[in-house]
Amino acid sequence: MNASVIASFALLQGAPTQAIPQMIFMYGAIFAIFYFVLIRPQQKQRKSHEERVKTLKKGDEIVTAGGIVGEVLHIAASGKDGAATLADRITIKSGESKLIVERGRIAAVGGGTPAA
Repeated sequence: MNASVIASFALLQGAPTQAIPQMIFMYGAIFAIFYFVLIRPQQKQRKSHEERVKTLKKGDEIVTAGGIVGEVLHIAASGKDGAATLADRITIKSGESKLIVERGRIAAVGGGTPAA
């Protein structure tokens, strides 16, 4: 065999061992970008929404998942020891109608008094 063929073959065999740390760094950097740009903000937003829904009180304005806007009239807790669960029933007033919705179906929570 030619010496240049042997030298290039030796270089080719050494290349994957040098590329592995670079490839691991590249995949780690891509994961970090996805985490900080997509996953983390979504988790913070979901946690904030769940906290607002759990701390609903009479007079709050809400929007349901179906798009109904209403004012909270009554909250019926169904959990043990009065603990709030997502299956709680909430009575709201929308226009001249009263509706009962599940706490888990609330899409947004507004301010204290609804705008006229």
